[in-house]
Amino acid sequence: MHRYQILMEYVGTSFYGWQYQKKQITIQGTVEEVLKKILKKKVKVYGSGRTDAKVHAIEQSAHFDVKKKIDNIKKFFNTLNFFLNKNFITIVKINKRPLTFHARYSAKKRIYKYLIYNRESLPSIDRDRGWYVKKKLDYKLIKKASHFLKGTHDLSVFRASNCSASSPVRTINSLMIKKNNDIIEIRIKSRSFLKQQVRSIVGCLKYVGEKKWTVNKFKKVVISKNRNLCAPPAPGTGLYLEKVIY
Repeated sequence: MHRYQILMEYVGTSFYGWQYQKKQITIQGTVEEVLKKILKKKVKVYGSGRTDAKVHAIEQSAHFDVKKKIDNIKKFFNTLNFFLNKNFITIVKINKRPLTFHARYSAKKRIYKYLIYNRESLPSIDRDRGWYVKKKLDYKLIKKASHFLKGTHDLSVFRASNCSASSPVRTINSLMIKKNNDIIEIRIKSRSFLKQQVRSIVGCLKYVGEKKWTVNKFKKVVISKNRNLCAPPAPGTGLYLEKVIY
């Protein structure tokens, strides 16, 4: 058996997330379909994590196994992209990996970023590549509130009701927020994330930026561990899986 890791980027706008669904178009399902076409047999693809509907990836990591070694890796790489590119999926790199490697379980850190377009007019070029928020947000308040999340916390408040994680406790290694003209970028690094965690965090930080919540209210909501107190999660269109670190 031979194991291969693929690093890929994709625009998630027209997909129902990463995970295969019988009646929906997904990233995993699309890649598996192309692999089956090329290899003439069914191939299971394992991703580093399940991105939600409309979520993008700059560098998603996945792996698959084949019985026979791929001899012409360059030709295989180009053939994969020939079929995938029309769906806005690109294989950036293919690596031969030992069977001990696992795209999900071998990952040490994951980095997600979220983009907010905070301006008067609706973006055209960057539409569906970020969250358009017309009301002026207080960037300094958002940054101040975000400091509270660094470290290890019970993040039940940010956890989707159908999250399958065994524990709501997560360690946020870094949370950086920067502003470039009318774009606010939120970048979070952690070993693993709860379902809807990043989008829920961004939704709550937006409330702070709009001054619907004070920084202290934000802290109290997090400490409450009560999902019902969470602000509406930010839309998937602004979220990017940026990198998976092994």
